[in-house]
Amino acid sequence: MRAPVTQAEVNYLGQLYHPHLVKLIGYCLEDEHRLLVYEFMPRGTLENHLFRRGSYFQPLSWSLRLKVALDAAKGLAFLHSAETKVIYRDFKTSNILLDSNYNAKLSDFGLAKDGPTGDKSHVSTRVIGTYGYAAPEYLATGHLTARSDVYSFGVVLLEMLTGRRAVDKNRPSGERNLVEWAKPCLANKRKMYRILDNRLEAQYSTEGAYKAATLALRCLSTDAKFRPSMNEVVTALEQLQDSSESGSNQNNNSSTPRIGRRSSGEASDGRSTVAYPRPSASLLYA
Repeated sequence: MRAPVTQAEVNYLGQLYHPHLVKLIGYCLEDEHRLLVYEFMPRGTLENHLFRRGSYFQPLSWSLRLKVALDAAKGLAFLHSAETKVIYRDFKTSNILLDSNYNAKLSDFGLAKDGPTGDKSHVSTRVIGTYGYAAPEYLATGHLTARSDVYSFGVVLLEMLTGRRAVDKNRPSGERNLVEWAKPCLANKRKMYRILDNRLEAQYSTEGAYKAATLALRCLSTDAKFRPSMNEVVTALEQLQDSSESGSNQNNNSSTPRIGRRSSGEASDGRSTVAYPRPSASLLYA
């Protein structure tokens, strides 16, 4: 691990405390060897649960996806707050860690930057990040703002809705970039169903799915000033979660039983939690 990246993580995580930021337990610097020790997050990364297949990676339910999205949004909102003013700059599924109860926490602060101060509207910096998640204005100008993180959040929310990666070179040419492929469908209820993760089956209401898609579309606005703040995103997701839970309770009280595929976090066989390796982040802009 490069020294500047290590120092940035120690500086931020050594000072910032929030339920949705991973805890830095300690670090070790010995010659060229540098080691960071985080709290143990037994369910690994959101990336694993969305994109890997196998008996240990059952698809996340709609309710769990909303929960994880809300937790991550709260973490970003805290970083963007007037007291903190930090731009995360590397929001993606592999940096969202899950504990045994699927509480989500942001990790890897190696690319984080202090936000603009005084009358400055942005921070000028070299373009660095992960392909598929960076905001278009940041790629074009190097101007970094909190709304750059909002765009990245929109990409991750879209990944959660569709079950597809931000960039997937194994797909047909017109579907490799998730935002370009899915964005035209987000504002249309009929088209929206074509892009939703079919593993979710009928776990969501039409209105709930449409509100989530509309929120993703707002976050992905090409013009940064039209994107919501993360506080607004948190509010929207809280309302969406409340309406989803209300609808679920009504279904549970109805006379017709609901049959669906069991998903992560809903197993009742008492199996122990398995820890998964955290994939390394590859920086494609530098």
